[in-house]
Amino acid sequence: MTKKIKLSELGSLLGGLDIEALEGVKIEGDVELDLGHMLNPQMAYALGHEAAQIAHHLINISRILGYPVDQVFSGTAAKPTRPGRLLESKFSVGRMEEWKTPVQEVTLGATSSDGGSRSSTVTLGGENALPYYFDNLMPHRNYITMDVFDMPINMAKAVKSNYEDVINSPSEWAKKVVRDFGADMVTVHLISTDPNIKDTSPAEAAKTVEEVLQAVDVPIVIGGSGNPEKDPAVLEKAAEAAEGERCLLASASLNLDYARIAEAARKYNHVVLSWTQLEINAQKELNRKLMKQCGVTRENILMDPTTAALGYGLDYAYTNMERIRLAGLTGDAELNFPMSSGTTNAWGAREAWMVASPLKEDSDWGPREYRGPIWEIITGLTLSLAGNDLFMMMHPTAVQVLKEITQTLYGSKETEPANIDNWITAVL
Repeated sequence: MTKKIKLSELGSLLGGLDIEALEGVKIEGDVELDLGHMLNPQMAYALGHEAAQIAHHLINISRILGYPVDQVFSGTAAKPTRPGRLLESKFSVGRMEEWKTPVQEVTLGATSSDGGSRSSTVTLGGENALPYYFDNLMPHRNYITMDVFDMPINMAKAVKSNYEDVINSPSEWAKKVVRDFGADMVTVHLISTDPNIKDTSPAEAAKTVEEVLQAVDVPIVIGGSGNPEKDPAVLEKAAEAAEGERCLLASASLNLDYARIAEAARKYNHVVLSWTQLEINAQKELNRKLMKQCGVTRENILMDPTTAALGYGLDYAYTNMERIRLAGLTGDAELNFPMSSGTTNAWGAREAWMVASPLKEDSDWGPREYRGPIWEIITGLTLSLAGNDLFMMMHPTAVQVLKEITQTLYGSKETEPANIDNWITAVL
């Protein structure tokens, strides 16, 4: 006969007896351990982790001994499955309510109907938001003007190799950058006028401008030598020679007689490049003086806040341009003008043109034939994202790549659709 008793009764039955062991006794039932009042959550988690580790090792031992662990547990745990497609997601951007003022539109070049001889014009500005916003499209794309010099200059080998056949003729140089390299505009740098170089007269410089205007039919930029004493006279004479063509006179700055350049622009129907050095308040001051003191109308002002193309300098140039653009969009009438970038300043960085690092312990810089153009591309692309409208550039490959990228972002170039189902291994 089998008698069933509770475990709690066992103690009273055996009380007072000297028992070493029980034989033929079965204890059946469920055993519950209440650890809740003994363990805090951190301790419970730690014990759980250790238990899982022990279980993992025991399963591995069973597998080594030949036990079919995987078959036994195959039905107890779901195997991970690869998703058939990515989750659908919508991306949208919203125009800031504070952006109530569009950037001033400025047109460069004049066709025959406008009193000039250009085959087409370039219009900059007009934005109502930062660049490439999907829900607030840019009214005009970015443009590129390529550099031409009135005399041979020292250039990086990667750049000079593209111009050796035309380097002694500004007009032929201008033809080449338009015909072969797709320049939207041409910038004529009259550097020979510098008293410390050749001291070419303003009249001779004006003849060079006339020759370039006859050689190409795109809008042009007329740049001086950077000499603050000589540039006003040079740009005055050049402006007269190009009367009615709506050229960009580069440039008016606070360290020279900007009033003379402004007067030449007004008299001969040109646009003034308002150039300052990475300082937003100086840019406001110069723009204000051009408008209020010199009487330059808004549609005849383009800004160049200066391009610094290396490391922290590029970061500062980007920040400065972005601040200017945001101020203009929010209503600052002294800053809501289109911007130009001297993107060729990228070649001033030694990393763009040196064969290798001067530091022995430095890593390999790679071939400079690639480094220089990439540096110019990155400089332009970075500043395009800050709101820059016009790029002054030199290397043909850099021009081609930057045009491809910015026009694709702008929407005037279609790209082949990419299949992103294979997004981990896809090559675009």
